[in-house]
Amino acid sequence: MTNCYTMDHKKITARDAMKEIIWFLAAVIALGAIAGFLQPKKKQKSRKKHSATLIQKRSRSVVRTSHRASKTCRPDEVILTRPLNDLNGVEFERLLALYFRDQGYVVHEVGIGGNDGGVDLVIVDKRGERTAVQAKCYADHNMVPVQTVRELVAAKRNHNCILTLLVTTSDLTGPAKKEAEQFRVEYWHGALIQDKLKNWKRKKA
Repeated sequence: MTNCYTMDHKKITARDAMKEIIWFLAAVIALGAIAGFLQPKKKQKSRKKHSATLIQKRSRSVVRTSHRASKTCRPDEVILTRPLNDLNGVEFERLLALYFRDQGYVVHEVGIGGNDGGVDLVIVDKRGERTAVQAKCYADHNMVPVQTVRELVAAKRNHNCILTLLVTTSDLTGPAKKEAEQFRVEYWHGALIQDKLKNWKRKKA
């Protein structure tokens, strides 16, 4: 009798163990199925976020490009707070006029917003020395060509200037740099002009 009870108890225990294993496997399979079902949704959400970010970046780029092509000039207080890549050519010239005036120069805005003939500003220091300034607000990839340097050198005489300064948000091409060195045209480009303006704005704040 005892032997029969022991055998029956072992059978029940084995059966229960099998049931637990089956339930465990079923639970694992179910969890796997649920995870597989949810994963595409996560990927879709991630793709949607990525697409939305790209659209925002493109729209900002389009707005910035369209403004850079504009001839309108926002108020000085706006220009002073905007990064260089958010300014158009007229605003960049105006920003430089404000900068040089604050450095103690007398500033003549001879070419702002119109046909400058190669000169945008004429700045006069305390000794009376006149410098012809040409400003080029270009994107980083848009280099200043040698022709711009030649125009500035030729145009300085029309404004009775001794010195010349070319200021650009990008850089000069190789031939333009050689020409500038040959005719003693000082040039401020990229990081240099950004540092000068950043330090100036910090002192004004």
